[in-house]
Amino acid sequence: MNQNFEKQLQQDLYEYLFSKSEVDERFPDCPDVEGKWEEIARAYLPDGVREFYDFPTASLGWMMYIGMAVAKFWDDEWEIYGNIPDLYGYIRDKRGYDNLDDYVREDVLLLQGEEPSALEKLAGDCASRVYSALRHQNIEPGTTEAFKAYVSCLHVLYLTGAAIQLKRMGYHMAKIN
Repeated sequence: MNQNFEKQLQQDLYEYLFSKSEVDERFPDCPDVEGKWEEIARAYLPDGVREFYDFPTASLGWMMYIGMAVAKFWDDEWEIYGNIPDLYGYIRDKRGYDNLDDYVREDVLLLQGEEPSALEKLAGDCASRVYSALRHQNIEPGTTEAFKAYVSCLHVLYLTGAAIQLKRMGYHMAKIN
C-alpha cells in the first residue's frame, strides 16, 4: 500500500502544481537534495509527529518548506550546507518550529511583496490535499501503517518543495531527445 499511496500522492500533487505552472513537465532529479531526505526525516519526525494531532497541515506543509530550503541551499553553497550534520535542526533553530515557514520564505528564499503570501497559500493547499488523501486511506491512527503513510506524505512534500524551488530558480526539467 505504502509505495502505491506515495506514487498516487506524488502524481496528484504533480498534476495540481503543473496546472498552476509551479513545476515542469518532468519531475526533477537532484540526488544531493534527495540524499538529505533520510537525515532530515529522522530529525523532523519528533517535531512533526508531536504537532500532527493539533496542526496536521502545518506538520505536513513544513516539510514542503524544508524541501524548498534544501533546494535553495543546494543552488547557493552546497559545499557548506551539504556538510551541516543536522540541516533540519539548522533551519528550525533559526526561528523555532512554529516560525519555520516564515524563516524559509523571508530569510532563505528572500521572497518579497506578495510572494510570501502566495507561497503560504500554495504550501497550505498542497498540505491540505495531502492530508485529505491521508485521511481517505482509512488507516487506524497510531499504527505502524499510519506512521509509514505519514512518512510517505512528508517524503512527497519534501520532493515537491524541492521541485517547485528548482523551477523557480530557473532549473527546467525537459526530456532530451
